[in-house]
Amino acid sequence: MTGTSLSAEDLSIQAKARAFADELIPHEVTAEMNDGFLPDELTKEHAQKAIALGLSSMNMPKELGGGGLTMLQQVLVSEQIGRVTNALAWVVATPAAWVAEIASQHQLDTWVLPTIRGERHECYAITEEIAGSDVDAIEATATPDGDEYVLNGEKWHVTSANLTDYCFFQAKAPNGEHVMFFVDLDSPGITTVRTPTYSHTVAHHHPILAFTDVRVPAANLIGDEGDGMRYTHEWFRYERIMIAARCCGAAERLIDEASAFAQDRKAFGNPISDYQSIQFMLADSLTELWAARLMTYATAREVDAGVDVKLQHAHCSMVKLYASEMANRVADRAVQIFGGRGYMRENVAERFFRELRVDRIWEGTSEIQRVIIADQLYKRGVGLAGANPSTNGGNQP
Repeated sequence: MTGTSLSAEDLSIQAKARAFADELIPHEVTAEMNDGFLPDELTKEHAQKAIALGLSSMNMPKELGGGGLTMLQQVLVSEQIGRVTNALAWVVATPAAWVAEIASQHQLDTWVLPTIRGERHECYAITEEIAGSDVDAIEATATPDGDEYVLNGEKWHVTSANLTDYCFFQAKAPNGEHVMFFVDLDSPGITTVRTPTYSHTVAHHHPILAFTDVRVPAANLIGDEGDGMRYTHEWFRYERIMIAARCCGAAERLIDEASAFAQDRKAFGNPISDYQSIQFMLADSLTELWAARLMTYATAREVDAGVDVKLQHAHCSMVKLYASEMANRVADRAVQIFGGRGYMRENVAERFFRELRVDRIWEGTSEIQRVIIADQLYKRGVGLAGANPSTNGGNQP
């Protein structure tokens, strides 16, 4: 779209990701009718192709075997994989890039490098029953014992735990500081409390895991005691901008599919695309997509330019808030345009209607994003929205 100013390299990466997404789309209905799963060999083939194309680990440094893509290029990839339902595009793995900078050599060799190569897979064990967006409320503990730590706690919504072999476990040390560890999921003391069924149909489950006197070597501690929350904030910023990108991709797919259907479907002798009620829904959707895409690309460019991290934090919240709510509005309109078909699980609008709802919740609810944005407004003024460029990139607290 006009205003994105993409380089030839950017466009090449975008086209590669789009072509890969187009290969996944025909498998959506099969996955929908099979609890989100495709045949193992097909899933393995897709994952291997994502690695071969340089899409998996696109966010990891080149010197470690990753793609080394810019944040804008990662947004372009995530936007395209967002066009696919049933989480089939999650074969494009994006390991925790923040850990590469602070991991010890032992941690790089044991967890990080094998993950970049696609040999190991990670998940996050952070959320708890009473601690969601308010991460500081977690009650999990990490107690030093000689050259080990003893971990205790119950973690909710551990996304992809059924398909991964280790997690990032966040807890509090005896002094109340947040700490984070690499924890192999086959460690003694880790049990699955239960695996709830969620609205979306994906192979990646979100079980509740109990950690009971789980012993890990002190070498599994990531960084220093007290750094755990900083890593979580880094992860939040990254995930929020990627959620925004995926929501843009989902909205594009919905607008495209709904527009094509409206031009083909007839009512009272005319294509329903001739009626203003349909035109207005599509026009509003396309306009909102354009706005969300421009915001998301602009924020990615800010990250690449290294603007003040607090400004990044605010803008990642802004794009996550706007894009996720935009995509949900587009999905609702698409269901309406498809009519009865839009309520069938075989229809793309029905799937996205269910799948996109969580984007207003995970990695910080819409309400939390508004709190963050308002806080930065009070500190920075309306220049936060780019009205006064001189305030952008400042170092205000």
